[in-house]
Amino acid sequence: MYNISLITGDGIGPELSESAIAVLETIHDKLGLKFSIKKLQAGDSALKQTGKALPEETLESVKQSHACLKAPVGESAADVIVRLRRILDLYANIRPAKSYPNMPALRDDIDLVIVRENTEDLYTGDEFDIDENISVALRKISSQASKRIAKYACLIAEQRNQEKKVTCVHKSNVMRKTDGLFVRSCEEEIRNHSGITFEQMYVDACAMNLIRQPQSFDVIVTTNLFGDILSDEAAQVVGGLGMAPAANIGDNFALFEPVHGAAFDIAGKQIANPSSFILSIKMMLEWLGMKNNDKKCFDVAGKLESTIYDIVKHGIKTKDIGGDKTTREFTKEIISRLA
Repeated sequence: MYNISLITGDGIGPELSESAIAVLETIHDKLGLKFSIKKLQAGDSALKQTGKALPEETLESVKQSHACLKAPVGESAADVIVRLRRILDLYANIRPAKSYPNMPALRDDIDLVIVRENTEDLYTGDEFDIDENISVALRKISSQASKRIAKYACLIAEQRNQEKKVTCVHKSNVMRKTDGLFVRSCEEEIRNHSGITFEQMYVDACAMNLIRQPQSFDVIVTTNLFGDILSDEAAQVVGGLGMAPAANIGDNFALFEPVHGAAFDIAGKQIANPSSFILSIKMMLEWLGMKNNDKKCFDVAGKLESTIYDIVKHGIKTKDIGGDKTTREFTKEIISRLA
């Protein structure tokens, strides 16, 4: 039995959470992989009701679970996900970008993963004012964090049935100290992994090549800010954020979430595509399988992704991406195929 904490979020978060619960319950009932799900509150609604975007009881419940699923939250997102990343040391942000049928991808052969360092860079929020006209942000890059994320990128590359290439993305020709340290540390770590091809690329060139030849990438490893930007670009390259899952992984815990935000403009309309959240469940199952040596988790993860693939291949889509299905109807299509 896996105890799963589920942060239901804001905007379309509760609707996506409803889909996630339905899928997990189907897996529990029909596929023999057992879950206990605890719904938790965090985000704008929690801030309004409790005065804290991440209430202490939510944090403690997350810590007691085997893994966490997080629906998108609103304006208080940084107070939720950034804090969780720091407290739980979820240093690896994993964001796949893959072509699916009948989605507006640039090509049908894109299958890459961005491995983003999750604890340093400008996202530490170390900012201050010199005077009313000048503000400064401090950028921290360490060899320890850089080697750690490079090691995880190699692990991802070794697990994938691809060319086992890791591309280190940086801007060391301008930021010679910080990005210079990052690329040197990554190269040093990757050299310890036989069979992995190492290459490096400036971030502007990478942004261009994600449009020009996205099929040439396997695993991209990069810093926090660059990874955030490039992963959103990569998601659009394969057809949009609705098919983009993400994982935040540490040595002992992991949190899984869709890349997109709370989409308040369509909240409550039952038209949101839940695929990114369902694919985040797939990533969670793979992590649980690896952590616990549980083959059943891998089997169900594969079945879940193939189910999503089959549904969109047959042109079944939610209304927000040009289809005619509601969020619940799309979820029922998943459930019927899983069962």
